[in-house]
Amino acid sequence: MSKPTPEVYEQGKGMDAHNQAMREIRSRKEASYDPHEPTRVWLDEDNTPDGVKTSLTIILNTGGCRWARAGGCTMCGYVAESVDGGSVSHEALMDQIDSCLEHEEDNAEERADLIKIYTSGSFLDEREVGAESRRAIADTFADRDRIVLESLPDFVDREKIGDFTQHGIHTDIAIGLETATDRVRHDCVNKYFDFADFEDACAEAAVADENAGGDTTAGIKAYLLMKPPFLTEAEAVDDMRSSIERCADVDGCHTVSMNPCNVQRYTMVDELYFNDGYRPPWLWSVARVLEETADVDAIVVSDPVGHGSDRGPHNCQECDDRVQKAIKDFDLRQDPSVFEQVSCECELTWETVIERERSFNQPLTR
Repeated sequence: MSKPTPEVYEQGKGMDAHNQAMREIRSRKEASYDPHEPTRVWLDEDNTPDGVKTSLTIILNTGGCRWARAGGCTMCGYVAESVDGGSVSHEALMDQIDSCLEHEEDNAEERADLIKIYTSGSFLDEREVGAESRRAIADTFADRDRIVLESLPDFVDREKIGDFTQHGIHTDIAIGLETATDRVRHDCVNKYFDFADFEDACAEAAVADENAGGDTTAGIKAYLLMKPPFLTEAEAVDDMRSSIERCADVDGCHTVSMNPCNVQRYTMVDELYFNDGYRPPWLWSVARVLEETADVDAIVVSDPVGHGSDRGPHNCQECDDRVQKAIKDFDLRQDPSVFEQVSCECELTWETVIERERSFNQPLTR
């Protein structure tokens, strides 16, 4: 598999140049974070291969994504929330888990069937979450129904997945693929791996699925990025449509989550945004892609973070909440007819952007 090592790239060109720019931007971070407290935790509902389930989502505060520390993705500012020093002890990580369980006990009527654990990096990277911590977390949630774990494809390993499936818990690995188009992933997102590496990770999960035996399953949840920098609105829509179709065709990938880009601090996207070089995607674009891929052989969902704000996916502000509600409804029911129930005059502006925006004049509107 591809490895995020600087020796692979020519100095001052391509990905190395992106990384230099990203390291300079990230160096402006001043805040520090408590390694004993999670970055975030919340309760929600999610669509899974076994139906809609209550979920407890945990974002662990680790030493940060390995790739982000090298420079990283153009749109991702999560490493700015990581603990200084590059590592978090086993004891501190387990304190974070305890804090999340307390949040669940205080705010949920009953325990969540689905646990989702993110690190804004790779849960399966043992530099972020050591083997001792991984196995202890597997033991902690052994009596839940399903767990989702975030990882880059490099670290997806049948034995690590087996730490969870051995308890009889359905285990899904969430991979930030961003796009099925290698050139877009490399040049717009600044991510080092290829689609073939994603396919290899799916194959590794398939072996873990076979090894699990019984009714326990292992699979892949692909995360895609709607409208990375340097793409027009129309290009972003086309890229998402084809990416969802390609992911759905890969054995072992049962869910595709399309995440509209939002403007996060300490990122290249943030720099572009403040120089009038980037606009987050229209919610109409999200709706169109969901409509046009509703018949693929996978669950397709979207979570427009920061919808309705200038820094998040938005339309005209008047209709943002209605379209967001339709997207959430689609996530749970997978019924594209929900989008027939929302309309707004700003659709005409969006259609004009789709037709006329070009790379040299984007964004055509704010």
